[in-house]
Amino acid sequence: MPDRPYRRRRPRRRVDQQWSGPGPDERDPQTLASVLDRLSRQRGWRKQVADHTVFGRWESIVGPDIANHCRPEKLEDGRLTVVAESSAWATQLRLMSRQLYISIVRAVGSKVVRELNIQGPVQHRPNYGPRRVRNR
Repeated sequence: MPDRPYRRRRPRRRVDQQWSGPGPDERDPQTLASVLDRLSRQRGWRKQVADHTVFGRWESIVGPDIANHCRPEKLEDGRLTVVAESSAWATQLRLMSRQLYISIVRAVGSKVVRELNIQGPVQHRPNYGPRRVRNR
């Protein structure tokens, strides 16, 4: 007879093993873009991210030639203000505003920019000199 009393073995608890299968799984490594997209959706930052995408990707949206001669100034309530470096470029951009709008919509979606406002450069009038006209 053994010195110890017989103990009944407890059955092992079955642990639910999670095996990774051949398909995609939430535990798989994620790309940074998908993680940031999920985070912006959860925090309610979708609109701000879309708004700032226009400014951050301006050159890739409109092309390097156009981006060298104009810049986006502000985006308020779906109205994007673009400032050109000269009045000639402002006129050219107004003529091709439809193509600019289409490329912006393709890049960031139709709910971000609803209207384009293209302006020429702000020119200050000189207020000095002997031949200036006062109270003009």
